[in-house]
Amino acid sequence: MKPAERLKIPPTSMPEQDPKERIHNVREVPLGYTPEMAMVEAQRCLQCKTPFCIEGCPVGIDIPGFIRAIEQGDFSEGVRVLKQKNLLPAVCGRVCPQEEQCQAVCVIGKAKKDPTKAVMIGKLEMFLADWERKQGELATPPEVRKTGKKVAVVGGGPAGLTVAGDLIKYGHDVTVYEAFHKAGGVLVYGIPEFRLPKAIVQAEVDYLEKLGVKFRYNFIVGKTAPVAKIVEENDAVFIGTGAGLPRFMHVEGENLLGVLSANEYLTRANLMKAYSFPQSDTPIVNGRTVITVGGGNVAMDCARTALRMGAERSLIVYRRAEEQMPARLEEIHHAREEGVEFHLLNNPVRLTGNDKGWITGAELIRMELGKPDASGRRRPIAIEGSEYVMETDILIVAIGNSPNPLVPSSYPELDVTNWGGVIVNEVTGQTSVPGVFAGGDIVLGAATVILAMGHGRRAARAMNLYLSSGRWTDLEDSLELCRAEVR
Repeated sequence: MKPAERLKIPPTSMPEQDPKERIHNVREVPLGYTPEMAMVEAQRCLQCKTPFCIEGCPVGIDIPGFIRAIEQGDFSEGVRVLKQKNLLPAVCGRVCPQEEQCQAVCVIGKAKKDPTKAVMIGKLEMFLADWERKQGELATPPEVRKTGKKVAVVGGGPAGLTVAGDLIKYGHDVTVYEAFHKAGGVLVYGIPEFRLPKAIVQAEVDYLEKLGVKFRYNFIVGKTAPVAKIVEENDAVFIGTGAGLPRFMHVEGENLLGVLSANEYLTRANLMKAYSFPQSDTPIVNGRTVITVGGGNVAMDCARTALRMGAERSLIVYRRAEEQMPARLEEIHHAREEGVEFHLLNNPVRLTGNDKGWITGAELIRMELGKPDASGRRRPIAIEGSEYVMETDILIVAIGNSPNPLVPSSYPELDVTNWGGVIVNEVTGQTSVPGVFAGGDIVLGAATVILAMGHGRRAARAMNLYLSSGRWTDLEDSLELCRAEVR
C-alpha cells in the first residue's frame, strides 16, 4: 500500500463500555481491538525509514516491526518482536502515556498536525499482548546456561520485574523480595481494576516464574531482614522500591477522619479489593460527596473509583487550569464521561469537621495563573478574599508521592538526594555501593511505568556486565563497559 493511501485511513477507535454502565462495575473500560480492527489500524503505519517512534519509546521497542507483523496477520511474530524489549506489553499498552512518547513523534500525527491522529501504537501493543494471552500457554524462551551468580531484586514493581526478567535470561539466579502479598507494585495497588485488570498483571508475573524467577512475598527489606544482609548474601542487588510515600497539603484539618491519601484509598480499593466488600475483608470509607485534590492520573483514578464505590458526586479540585493537568487526556476524557465534576483553579486552604472529628467541608480559594514556574507551567496564584466552603464527606489527597524511604534510611551507605531519591549513575544505574543498583521511582520520584521499565532494562544490562566482567571495580570501569556494550 502506498503512503498516500495509508494517510487516508482514519484512526480505528477502540470499543468501550458505556459510561452509564461502567460506573457501576470495575470491569475494564476499553474492550479491545478485534483482529480485523488491529490490522486496519496497522495499515496506517508508514514504516518510516527513520522511525522516530522507536526513539520516543523509553525501552526502544521495534514499533514498526511489530506493527508490520500485525498488518500481515502474523500476530505470533508481532509478539516476538514486541517482547524482545518489553516483558510487560499488556501493562504498557494500557497505562503508558504513548501520546507523550512514541505517538507524540509519529509522522502521521505530525503530517495531520493533530497528535490524536497518530498511529494507535499503545492500542496495537495491547491487542498483541491480549491475543497472546488468549492463546493459552505463553511461550518460554530456551534455557540458558546458569552462571551461578545470585541477584536480589528489592521491590516487585515495573522496574524490578523488568530487571528480574532480563537477568534470568542472562542465566543468573534471581529472587524478588516483595513487601506485599502480590507482585506488581503500583500496577496492583495503585492502578484500578477498570484501567488495568489484575489478572493481566498476574499473568505477567506467572510468566516470570515460569522463566525461573523466585518471589518472596510479605518480605520487607529493611524490616524482615537488614538491607546489609541482602547485599552480603547476593552477588548484585537491584533496589526498585518505588515512590510510596504520599505527600500532603499541610493545611488545617488534614488530620480529620475521612481525609485519605490516594495511596491508602487506592490500595484498599485495588489490591485489597474493597470494591467487593463484604465478600472481601477490607472495608473502605464511602461518602455521598467525594473530593479528590490533584490533577494527575492518580487523581483521576481516585475520582473514578469513588463513583464505583457509590458516591453520588465525585469532584476533582485542582489549582491550575485543565491545560496544565498532568493526567493523560484519555483519563480526563473518561472521567468526564463518567460524571466526575472538575473544579479547576481552586485550592484547599483549610478543612472543616464536626464534633466527632469527621470532615464536613473543604474551604477552597480561587486561583489565577501567573508566569511559568520551574515546572514550565504557569504558576497558580491565590485570589485574595475568594474563599468559599464546599461540603464533602471524604477528601482524597492525590498531589504526588516521594521515594519510599525505608531502604535508604536503613542502609546509610546509599547516597540519596535531598528529596530522598537514591543517587545513581545515569548510564549504569549503579549506586554509591559497589554491586548495588537502583532504578524506577526510587530514583525518579513518581514517574511512568515505561520510564521505570527503561531504568530496569538499563540496570539489568549493567548488572550483567558487572556480574560477568570480573574486573568492574570502579565507576570508570562501569561506564566503559556499558559504552562498549552499547557500541
